[in-house]
Amino acid sequence: MLRLFGPGCSPKPIDAGDVASGLQHAVWVDLLEPTKAEEAVAEKIIGTNIPTREEMLEIEPSSRLYEKDGVFFMTMSVVFGIKDGEPATDPVTFMLTKSHLVTVRYIDPTPFVVFAEHAYAEAEDITDALGVLVRLLDAIVDRIADELEEAGRDIATISRQVFERHSNKRRRNPELRYEALMIRIGEMQRLLARLRESSVSTSRTLGYLGSLDIMGDRDSARRHVKSLLGDTRALDDHSDFLAENLNFLLDASLGMINLEQNFVMKIFSVVAVVLMPPTLIAGIYGMNFEHMPELKWVFGYPMSLALILASAILPYWWARRKGWL
Repeated sequence: MLRLFGPGCSPKPIDAGDVASGLQHAVWVDLLEPTKAEEAVAEKIIGTNIPTREEMLEIEPSSRLYEKDGVFFMTMSVVFGIKDGEPATDPVTFMLTKSHLVTVRYIDPTPFVVFAEHAYAEAEDITDALGVLVRLLDAIVDRIADELEEAGRDIATISRQVFERHSNKRRRNPELRYEALMIRIGEMQRLLARLRESSVSTSRTLGYLGSLDIMGDRDSARRHVKSLLGDTRALDDHSDFLAENLNFLLDASLGMINLEQNFVMKIFSVVAVVLMPPTLIAGIYGMNFEHMPELKWVFGYPMSLALILASAILPYWWARRKGWL
């Protein structure tokens, strides 16, 4: 899909064969899962080849941040799929010239959707390629920050569920069981890893952009990039903090599971001790010997029942007194 952004550009996708009429007003050319014909249009605009899907997936900085034929190539990992519960990252390439910004992507993350709506609503402001790139990076950083804030709230909820005391009825609730909590912790860990990857990649891109000669004497854009760079570094630190909290909650959950298991085993041990003397007494008087004096006693049966009951109560009382139950 090919879209053009700028004063007078149509908000609808453009066919690669009819794009010539809109190029004179286009500042931002956005390619989403481009076809060969759409790639040819972008290559004509910037005057050089655009990177292939395989080249975009390379992770070394020299393959992601470079200049070629006067065009600045910046590839960064952008997070997507959070609303669907399947967070992942995918590379997006920005190609910047003095007059055009071309983006190539195979995903449609929220920052692009939101920024595209603003770009069409305020088309008269889309007049500068560098300004569009900085604002687009700003939207990506804001999205990462919002997701980290939401992750922090989710981690606080998990912490309350791990450490709060619950009644037996609530403990049986599957949503509060430690197994469910550990699954939730795993999901949060995956989300934080993707956000961290996107944040680090964005930070590298901003650092590279801030060092380019194309910034020139544009102090406003340079300050904006510097501010965004500081934001991403702060987000990196915050993601590290959340990851440490999550690791602590994982260890705490495992510890709580061990405590629950130990408590169950302790109950079984005490029950075994409580039932052992009555079983012994019942076993003795269940033997079929002829000469057992107690068999002829009038109070022999009540006495054996009382002895069984007392032998069960005494171990239970002792366990309660020692705090084992």
